Amino acid sequence: MRYLLYMRKTAPSNGYQARLATPFAVLGIRHEADCLTGIDFLPRKTPPLSPQTRFAEKVSKRLKAYLQDPDAGFDLPFRLKGTAYQRRVWQAIMQIQRGHTQTYGELARKLFSGPRAVGQACGANPIPIIVPCHRVLGSGNLGGFMNCDEGDPLAIKRWLLMHERG
Repeated sequence: MRYLLYMRKTAPSNGYQARLATPFAVLGIRHEADCLTGIDFLPRKTPPLSPQTRFAEKVSKRLKAYLQDPDAGFDLPFRLKGTAYQRRVWQAIMQIQRGHTQTYGELARKLFSGPRAVGQACGANPIPIIVPCHRVLGSGNLGGFMNCDEGDPLAIKRWLLMHERG
């Protein structure tokens, strides 16, 4: 199977402190203490789950604010679990301003790396939207999203880009 529709290494019921319905997916929210550790794109048919903790409620409110206004900031503590290289890529992605994009190649040149390695790090991003990997495009095309180059994940990427461009 090329990809599991929307899911990233966890089943929809595993470890979510909230599941937030959005126009493009249900967002599965995970955290440890008061630190965001994961946002997963789940199928839209996944039942929402009211925030189970105060922190999950805060994350849900910030995501809802972003969905209303893409300029709403994310003042949330988070923990990025990944390799040193992945964390370097994710830090660079967070520098891409709303309404702007960069190609995998442009980002790779800044990091003295290769576009495929950047793409793999994007696909491993544990907190998409907060770390806006949707702002990284292919050269002359949309590129991939969530380690996919076709299907529903690209519809999510298109939605997020259109939302941010207003």
